[in-house]
Amino acid sequence: MSFLSDRLQRFVTALGMLGMGCVPITALAQTTGIDECRATSGANTVALVELYTSEGCDSCPPADRWLNELTRRGVGADKAVGLALHVDYWDHLGWKDPYARAAFAVRQREQVKLGGGTVSYTPQVMVNGRDYRRWSQHSSLANELRAINARPARAQITLALRRGGQATAEVQASATVPESAAAGDAALYVALFEDGLLTKVTAGENRGVTLRHDRVVREWFGPLALEGGRIDLRRALMLPVRSNISGAVAFVQQRKTGEVLQALGVSASC
Repeated sequence: MSFLSDRLQRFVTALGMLGMGCVPITALAQTTGIDECRATSGANTVALVELYTSEGCDSCPPADRWLNELTRRGVGADKAVGLALHVDYWDHLGWKDPYARAAFAVRQREQVKLGGGTVSYTPQVMVNGRDYRRWSQHSSLANELRAINARPARAQITLALRRGGQATAEVQASATVPESAAAGDAALYVALFEDGLLTKVTAGENRGVTLRHDRVVREWFGPLALEGGRIDLRRALMLPVRSNISGAVAFVQQRKTGEVLQALGVSASC
C-alpha cells in the first residue's frame, strides 16, 4: 500500500470511528491534492436568496425553475447567492422529499417570526432574511437587489472549497464583523449545495413529474457565533451517497433581527 493510500485508509477509518461526517480538515487536505476554489467578499453587500421548497408541493416547481435560472437572467454571484432549502412538512402527503430536512423547516419558521410573519408556506422566497413575494417579477427583484448591493458590507468573508470527487469535500470559511455593536449578535452560516438533481416523482401532488433542482443544500453549518468579531471554520466531510457538491455559500446574519450583513458564494469548479 502506498503512503497516499495508507493516509486515505486511515482517514476513512477515523470517520467510521467517529460515526459522523466531519473530521479535522487536515486529514482530507493531505490525501487529495485537488485545486482549491476560493473567493473573498467585496465592499458592497451581496444578497442572500433562500427558497423554501418541497417535492411534495405542486406549486413549487415554477419557483425551483426560477431559482435555477437566476444566473442566466443576469443575477450573478456579485449580486446574489441562492440556496434551495427543502422542508419536510409536505412529506406526509404521499411523497417523501429526499432532500428535505426538519432543520430547514425550523429555520424557515424562525426567519418568518423575525420578519414579523406568522405563516410558513411553500414556495417561499426570502431575500436577506425577509419574505419576498414578488420574486417572479424580474424588474421588482432587480430593484430589490440593486438597493441591497448599494449598501456597504458590514461583514467580510473568505470562503474556500475543495472537492474530492463524489465522496469527500472540504470547506474553509472565515468571517469578520468590524463593528463591535454588530459583532456580538452576528453568526456565520455555511452551506454546501448541489446542482443538476433529477427526481422522478411517483406519488403525491407532483406524481408523474420529473423535477430538476439546482442549489439544493446538502450540508449546513451554523449558526456559529463570532468571538471578538471573528470566526474561522474548517471542516472536511464525507458526502451523502451519490452526491456531487457544486459549490458553497457563506453568510453572516444577525440572530435577533435576521439582517444579513454579507453573503458570498464559490463554485466547486472555479
